[in-house]
Amino acid sequence: MAVEEKNISYRIYLFAFGIFIIAMAIMVKLCNIQWVEGDHYRALAKERTVKNFVIPANKGNVYSADGSLLATSIPNYDVRFDAVAPKQEDFRQNLSALADSLSVLLGRPAGYYYAGLTKARNTKSRYYLIAKGLSYTEWVRIKSFPLFSKGAFKGGIITEQYTVREHPIGMIAKRTIGYDEVRADGKHYAKGIEGAYKKYLDGKDGRILKQKIAKGQWKPIRDVNEVDPIDGYDIISTIDVYIQDIAHHALLKQLQEYDADHGCVVVMETKTGYVKAIANLGRNKKEDSTYYERVNYAVSESHEPGSTYKLADMMALFEDKKADTSDIYDSKGGDFIIRGRHVRDSHEGGYGKISLGRGFEVSSNTVLVQAVYNAYKDNPMQFVDHLDDFGLNKKLGLPFEGEGQPFIPHKGGRNWSAIALPWMAFGYGVSITPLQTLTFYNAVANNGEMVKPQFVSEIREWNKTIKKFDKQVINPKICSDATVKKLQACLENVVKKGTGRSLYSKNFPMAGKTGTAQANYNRKDGTSKHYVSSFVGYFPANDPKYTCIVVVHEPNTSKNNYYGADVAGPVFKRIAQKIFTDAPSTNEVKNLEKKTKKQEKNYNDYLTKVQNVKEKTIPDVKGMAGMDAVTLLGNLGVKVKVIGIGKVKKQSIQPGQRFGENDVITLELS
Repeated sequence: MAVEEKNISYRIYLFAFGIFIIAMAIMVKLCNIQWVEGDHYRALAKERTVKNFVIPANKGNVYSADGSLLATSIPNYDVRFDAVAPKQEDFRQNLSALADSLSVLLGRPAGYYYAGLTKARNTKSRYYLIAKGLSYTEWVRIKSFPLFSKGAFKGGIITEQYTVREHPIGMIAKRTIGYDEVRADGKHYAKGIEGAYKKYLDGKDGRILKQKIAKGQWKPIRDVNEVDPIDGYDIISTIDVYIQDIAHHALLKQLQEYDADHGCVVVMETKTGYVKAIANLGRNKKEDSTYYERVNYAVSESHEPGSTYKLADMMALFEDKKADTSDIYDSKGGDFIIRGRHVRDSHEGGYGKISLGRGFEVSSNTVLVQAVYNAYKDNPMQFVDHLDDFGLNKKLGLPFEGEGQPFIPHKGGRNWSAIALPWMAFGYGVSITPLQTLTFYNAVANNGEMVKPQFVSEIREWNKTIKKFDKQVINPKICSDATVKKLQACLENVVKKGTGRSLYSKNFPMAGKTGTAQANYNRKDGTSKHYVSSFVGYFPANDPKYTCIVVVHEPNTSKNNYYGADVAGPVFKRIAQKIFTDAPSTNEVKNLEKKTKKQEKNYNDYLTKVQNVKEKTIPDVKGMAGMDAVTLLGNLGVKVKVIGIGKVKKQSIQPGQRFGENDVITLELS
């Protein structure tokens, strides 16, 4: 008995000792958590119940030079349904009415929504998709529908808001306006103005501290943000919507007429280098006749230019005084043989014996090649050095990614051969982008001053200028005044009596040069050869305001009419004449001090609207000029989406309605 009691005592002591050891281990662990790992666990607990959320900054807008919206951010909404949230009685009573309302708004039969909502309820779906990509006004309407009007907890409506970038003028200049987005592959893509000026447009995101509550919801801990978001700046581009529209449609018409593969147009202000219009259109599919902006050809596509390069020949020859416009050359029956290779004129039989000036006017390959070869055959690098000095061998340094690299062969380098010099003389063996060619011609139009093409004139925060982009001079004097005058006369004569004579108008002087280059001429892979038709020049010739280049790739040769004068020239003429016959900005304004009744009435109407606007209510802006309406609403703190150009025809939020800080009003202009 005593032995048994003794064994029991041992077991009790052993058990007690075990409990003591466990207690000590717990104490050690608690101390360790409190003093050693405490910060980690406290941070982990806080992270799971308190979290910093990003408040996205409003991205800046991109405007045209005339104040039209080119790119803006608007909120879009996805709406889903938590079928478990509503009570059975609420769901049953409102189901039919909700399905009818959704049918009216979204366009599908009521039965479709009735069946979908019922199935979601039966399967206890908590994330059933109702609609994607709704506008703000559509979202406001759907929130008021039966059942959904009860809110998230009782009505089951789930809203997901996100921002999309819109281009109010559509596809016009879309490739130059660009984009800044993360695509499905997870990679970030930023192109055009949106990409180049991203740091100004983006702004800085804010942060707000929220605490987790029931059903996975989060609410702000305090009324103020941890960090307030800073909105992005607005970009004022140099693009003129009116000129852009002319250029876009003139190019589109010609591409369709000649069944071409792609083409581009650039219109640049001669004195400043501001790009007023740039269109880049490529065919959707080979068998399709639709075109859209897929590649910025004017900036990125470096290719052999053909005869438009002959202006550089003339500039070099005049500067070195190695030839003059009156010098006579024999066109050799239109077939000049040099080192066993043929240089041919497009005109069968040649032009006989003609002057250098006339050879330039009719774009004679044989004449220009002879002039350059005779002058520089003993020292070809003298000619190449001129091309380098003219800036034809280097990029313009544009803010965009992907600017094409020009190429000029140099002695001892790649592509140099015994025929490199004569081939350069008529635009082969060299490579240059349309915008680089335009910049060179613009220097001649601008009396020798070469300016850099610019796409943005200003960065602005409301009415405050953050940064201004003035004219940038690449070369203050590309050649002598005497050479400039001769070249200007030659370019005018091309239109008056040369290859561009079909463009001539006695009432509207233009100057320029045609170009027709044969591409893929030396391919051995079976690729068919095709043509590149171009025209580059300026207008009015007597006082240049704009310089313009048109390039069309692969016009259909079955029409037997693929020359620059016939394919690209009419686009140039249409743009030039439309700008100066239709553009209201070119009309002469007289009696500036004289007041007009209509002007005074418009001003007084605008002033009355401004003074009568009640705080937090939408004014009536119908009939107002688009920019006046945007200014008035913007000063009230309303976000505005603009569709069209002109005066306000329709507004999405009716006059007198109150608005919140996230509301967006859509103005339709006509």
